Amino acid sequence: MSRLVREMLVKYSRLAHERGLTAAFGGNLSILFNGKIFIKATGAVMDELTREQIAVIDLKGNVLNLVKPSSEWKLHVEIYKRRRDIKAVVHLHPPYSIVVSTLLSKELPIITPEAEIYLKKIPIAEFKPAGSWELAKETAKYLENYDATIMANHGIVTVGKSLREAYYKAELVEESAKLWYLKEKGRRIT
Repeated sequence: MSRLVREMLVKYSRLAHERGLTAAFGGNLSILFNGKIFIKATGAVMDELTREQIAVIDLKGNVLNLVKPSSEWKLHVEIYKRRRDIKAVVHLHPPYSIVVSTLLSKELPIITPEAEIYLKKIPIAEFKPAGSWELAKETAKYLENYDATIMANHGIVTVGKSLREAYYKAELVEESAKLWYLKEKGRRIT
């Protein structure tokens, strides 16, 4: 079964890169399975990720295999501790979401019915240093009540009962950011 978990992480990591939701070394996905977190290795590139580049950690951050986890492992641990109902976390660096986080401070307005149904609200978390417990706690507090948040000047995090669900929520966040940005840009032109 852990082989299937690794294959899912590889599949959705590559898909995120293909669809422009992250670039280079940015982003990381995880699955909580049998009390263990399977997460992308530090330094691994999303579109080249292999099953061997998946770290396994426990809910305290202890490494359980020979692979060093992503520098954002604290973010994943903190979210899983606060949300017992989810099994996957997606953290990506999509361009429109990052740009929007520099223009808005509280939340991204919901534009489409689909985003309203699946996301309800997209809060924007204050900037905190990447890889820090401060970032993990700041972001996780929004994910206690919502399934998506934008991290100021950094990226997005979405959660779900499956990696597929969390991934497609990430696509919805980026679509929402793009639509809001284009709407605002159009408003300035007219």
